[in-house]
Amino acid sequence: MTDISRRGLLGSAILGAAAGALPDTSHSATPCEEKTPSKTWRRGIEGQRQADLGDGTFLNPIVPGDHADPTVLKDGDDYYMTFSSFDAYPGIVIWHSRDLVNWQPIVAALTKPIGSVWACELIKHNNRYYIYIPARWPDRKSTYAIHADNIRGPWSDPIDLNLPSHIDPGHAVGEDGKRYLFLSGGDRVRLTDDGLQTDGPVEHVYDPWHYPEDWVVEGFSPEGPKVMRHGQYFYMITAVGGTAGPPTGHMVIVARSKSIHGPWENDPANPIVRTYSAKEKWWSRGHATLVEGPAGDWWMVYHGYENGFWTLGRQTLLDPIEWTKDGWFRAKGGDLSQPIAKPGKGKPLPNGMPLSDDFSSNRFGVLWGFYNPGPDEMSRVQYQPKALRVTGKGSQPNDCSPLSFIAPDTAYRVAVDIELEGEAQAGLLLFYNKRLYCGLGFDTRGLTMHRYGLERRHKLPPGVERRLHLQIENDRHIVTIRYSLDGKQWKKFDVQMEVSGYHHNVAYDFLSLRPALYVAGQGAAVFRDMRYQALEDSARS
Repeated sequence: MTDISRRGLLGSAILGAAAGALPDTSHSATPCEEKTPSKTWRRGIEGQRQADLGDGTFLNPIVPGDHADPTVLKDGDDYYMTFSSFDAYPGIVIWHSRDLVNWQPIVAALTKPIGSVWACELIKHNNRYYIYIPARWPDRKSTYAIHADNIRGPWSDPIDLNLPSHIDPGHAVGEDGKRYLFLSGGDRVRLTDDGLQTDGPVEHVYDPWHYPEDWVVEGFSPEGPKVMRHGQYFYMITAVGGTAGPPTGHMVIVARSKSIHGPWENDPANPIVRTYSAKEKWWSRGHATLVEGPAGDWWMVYHGYENGFWTLGRQTLLDPIEWTKDGWFRAKGGDLSQPIAKPGKGKPLPNGMPLSDDFSSNRFGVLWGFYNPGPDEMSRVQYQPKALRVTGKGSQPNDCSPLSFIAPDTAYRVAVDIELEGEAQAGLLLFYNKRLYCGLGFDTRGLTMHRYGLERRHKLPPGVERRLHLQIENDRHIVTIRYSLDGKQWKKFDVQMEVSGYHHNVAYDFLSLRPALYVAGQGAAVFRDMRYQALEDSARS
């Protein structure tokens, strides 16, 4: 048995692999209602959705499942991208691509808990990689920096920049050679030359463009500023309208200036991207970064909710843009429900990764993450031959820091073999947050059904002592649970559930509904042979 608890806090993880009258839209990208796609996704590993259709086109999302607030870096022929990781640790998983369509995770850059991680900024400056990270505990908020000389790590411990009043940093280098972090609300702070401290006070530098009052949005919330230099202008790309709430709320706006110090001129065509109708395929589209493609063409990477699937979280979308003669840019992809020609000259890498795990290697970070962990959470974990032993914590899923992974599909099935030690309770869940989850657990005294984040006891099935195979099927929000003594003959649990409301607009936290394992109480549980399989779209689709 290999005890990884002494490798430092989560340290080994980095080694693992709502709608009113519609506005006049003549000034912006043409909105469209959802059409029936001429194609659906290709199916990749375990039947997972794959954007690359294999015919020179792709179908969004490029990274399915909960990958919100994308920040993308072009580094020579390579592209790297990471996302908000919120309460999951290890966090800030960096993904790698060479064509902007096919992506693989390579490393979790953040291993030390600093709170719920929101929209980051990944950049390279003077041959060093930096990630600027807004994070928050209930009683402490700030922005941190980590750095590395190699994108694959090791990454430094977080350095507190003492910025408690802002989120969503965006890094830029001005014509003066100085480094700046642009922040939520149109604010900015200068950085020291090494990028690891602030160098002056926070100042207000931009009043963001405001949408008409009758638009249906969640709130103004200017955030996510991304600043880039192209030609004679600096461009500031900002999200407004609120990131969830009504499907028509979130949007992308643009301003430009010939100097990093302004004045900033709003694009007369704002917003550049917006969901105009709940009939569209992608809701709440926003939080964009521009990136140059392999052939010198330009693209926007941003996020959106899939129509009807808030439970999956915000997924990563790729939208082609074109530069106009007057120095602005326009999105060309519409609502992104149709296949789009892939970026030219890219070299596709293998896409995605298996979500099944036989626990023969440590996949914390790139696959598994603890929800809201304590500082020594990895001390609960031991690897055995093709098994993962986790000691208990708390009394139920709401206080035991379940370990979970991101589900990329609208329908899927997960199964796992669980063996109890001592007086532990363990099980298989679909977990949103500590207030909202469902699934089935067991201990030596009986079954525990979890629904709406509440518990109800049931008798143990005949023949069950300390070992039980559990299976959860989530078929487009309809959840069926099964159990088995041998992993071959399955019996349906007598309660089915509907989980379309397990999402941010109900329970906050900006998260997604994820398959999860939990161990609570005194003792431990050994998990073996966790299997994931995406399901083909059912008759309910």
